[in-house]
Amino acid sequence: MTKRPVRKHPRKTAKAVERKAIATELPVGGVTAPASLIAPAQRRRLERRNVLERITSNGTISALVMIVAAVVAVICANTPAYEAIHAFLQESVSLVFGPWSFSLSIELFVNDFLMAIFFLLVGIELKYEMTVGELRQPRQAMLPMLAAVGGVVVPACIYGFVNRGGAVYGWAIPMATDIAFALGVLSLLGNRVPPALKVFFSTLAIADDLLAIAAIALFYGHAPNLFWLGCAAAVTAALVVLNRWRRFRLAPYLALGLVLWFCLFQSGVHATLAGVILAFTIPARSDIVASELVGWLGSKLPELDDRFDDEVHILGQHDFTRAARGVERVMHRVTPPLQRLEHYISTPVNFLILPIFAFVNAQVRLVGVDPLSLVFDPVAIGVYLGMLLGKPIGIAGMTALLVKTRIAHLPTGVSMRHIVGVGILGGIGFTMSILIAGLAFTQIPAELLAAKTAILAGSASAALVGLLYMHVACGARRAKS
Repeated sequence: MTKRPVRKHPRKTAKAVERKAIATELPVGGVTAPASLIAPAQRRRLERRNVLERITSNGTISALVMIVAAVVAVICANTPAYEAIHAFLQESVSLVFGPWSFSLSIELFVNDFLMAIFFLLVGIELKYEMTVGELRQPRQAMLPMLAAVGGVVVPACIYGFVNRGGAVYGWAIPMATDIAFALGVLSLLGNRVPPALKVFFSTLAIADDLLAIAAIALFYGHAPNLFWLGCAAAVTAALVVLNRWRRFRLAPYLALGLVLWFCLFQSGVHATLAGVILAFTIPARSDIVASELVGWLGSKLPELDDRFDDEVHILGQHDFTRAARGVERVMHRVTPPLQRLEHYISTPVNFLILPIFAFVNAQVRLVGVDPLSLVFDPVAIGVYLGMLLGKPIGIAGMTALLVKTRIAHLPTGVSMRHIVGVGILGGIGFTMSILIAGLAFTQIPAELLAAKTAILAGSASAALVGLLYMHVACGARRAKS
């Protein structure tokens, strides 16, 4: 293809620039740009995409999708469709490479592989908080982190007391808080919630997740296979080396992450932990020196302006598109790999993986089950009381102790009545609790049914009671106009 000559055009006048500046702006990729920058045929498509982005970034909507999936699962479990669904979930998914093959059931694929991607997102959030968020300032993060410890210990103790001498192995079920679900419920109150309380609750929920991850790693794996555990350690070391060598492409990390997941799956340690390990090894820095970027962009703008000719089709403007492509490549490298990965997976996790997990694991079949025996089952009682009573007692009690002893102070604009509300909402433990229940009672269907029933009831009760309580507790705070 021969190059067509590019005609130079005179510099744009100040009035022309001003006219473009006051043009109608459209949101593009999270920023606003003049409508004149977008081809007319694409503007409507961009508007539809922006509506979709607003929906997928709304925590309340994602929580509602997960709730709907769980409700549908419970309904299906108590209809004739249950047998077909159960049989489908037990079907095997196989990978075959020559003489080597690997298979696992669809249910196991969801719980071990897809949930590893969820844990990857949790790990990204943890690393973000430890790098630039609340967890990088230990003194500021100390109060919600220690409150999270209280919110873990007290529910576990209540469960252990109720089930002493029985199914005590499920002690960790009521200790977990579902971040997405709980924050989604809190967001329903809008601006009446003090900003500092949202930060407190987010930090507490993240610390709670960290404790739940530790419990899964330490207490809910099988007897480890040392060979595969050594392989997992070697892959982790390779990920760390990639990070230290400042490799910023995501592909090598994701490839090693798959190998790490397989090694952990074979080792007996719960394979979802591969997601957390992977998140902590992905670079959180950019390979572009940000302080030099603005000056460099400023030097490129006159070059782009000189090479552009509005009388020539864009396909013929080789010099202009080459220069623009160079700017595009540099700008792509500005965003840290960790942030890019979060952008890629957050919507699939919230709107696909978690609803699938909810549907697969909320198959609570009550047909032929004596309701009274289920209600008075010690596992159900321990889980329900641990979630509904243990969480607020542990979180509010630990917070009050730290404040009274002046070890820590409440955030600005936050009172103890707000902390009690946070404690109640902390009892929403849907995702993590169901995952731990499945690990604790894999071979005991009756106890697993009791645990899942209590988790659904406890999470629903905590959401409803917490929302009503916070509505009253935050009633004095007027919504900002």
